[in-house]
Amino acid sequence: MARIVILDGYTANPGDLSWKDLETLGQVTVYERTKPEDTVARAAEADIVLTNKVMIGRTEIEQLPHLRYIGVLATGYNVVDIMAAHEHGIIVTNVPAYSTESVAQMVFAHLLTVTNRIEHYAIQNRAGRWSNNPDFSYSDTVLTELAGKTIGIVGLGNIGSRVAQIALAFGMKVKAFTSKSADLLPDGIQKTDMQELISTSDILSMHCPLTDSTRHLINADTLRLMKKTAIVINTGRGPLVDDQAVADALEQKRITAYCADVLTEEPPKADNPLLKQQNAYITPHIAWATTEARVRLVQVATDNVRAFLKGTPQNTV
Repeated sequence: MARIVILDGYTANPGDLSWKDLETLGQVTVYERTKPEDTVARAAEADIVLTNKVMIGRTEIEQLPHLRYIGVLATGYNVVDIMAAHEHGIIVTNVPAYSTESVAQMVFAHLLTVTNRIEHYAIQNRAGRWSNNPDFSYSDTVLTELAGKTIGIVGLGNIGSRVAQIALAFGMKVKAFTSKSADLLPDGIQKTDMQELISTSDILSMHCPLTDSTRHLINADTLRLMKKTAIVINTGRGPLVDDQAVADALEQKRITAYCADVLTEEPPKADNPLLKQQNAYITPHIAWATTEARVRLVQVATDNVRAFLKGTPQNTV
């Protein structure tokens, strides 16, 4: 029977889901969290290891002689040293596209938070503001209509493409910076270069991979090109933006808002400059974590293990 160890099962399944399907495939041990110094000891006898954010590098791999399979409980697989795994004959899999709908939804949850300020008014009205208002209606913030606004999308993978579809349904103009050919883009999406995208977009949404060329793509220089009314949304990777540069731009009112579900360091230090900015809207890396997306994640991760044990691995990286 296969020995299966889950190193950090809590975020994917804090108790509302079940590992029972996986348990039919072997002897399963679930750890809610694993410190780096405990990884080797906990995985020492495992044939199969599942990890979300626990790093499995060359050092760990070389100390795990029984290990035959690493399943990443996410789409990104930078937590595994792929080259070292391949050198040791270890199969590595991920879970692609399980969170596309949920992340795209979070993009617009953030955007509507800024444009419609629902929470602001709900809090006021719980305190009696509307009840004591002399008129049938009141507003003390700018309210913005999305129709006709330009959204610039950096990266047109699964999530970026879904964001574009939703934006078109709102009546927005969609521009994209993408490696895809312009003639292959769906109707309504205009391909453009990065400088034009940054300087003409009312909303800029980040959906590209984190590479050496995209790290700090949003920085002090690119922020100076943006409209003062611009809203920047990052549900991709934290280091796509320079946290301090964005905080400075908000402080100086050079952009209107920054919305992010990811930060450069997670969890962030208490002195992260974005956490204190009034017009920075930060959620704790939860765009992927709807119940529906997590059900898909656990199911596909289990199916990946099943396929591996049958000798027909799927979603390999």
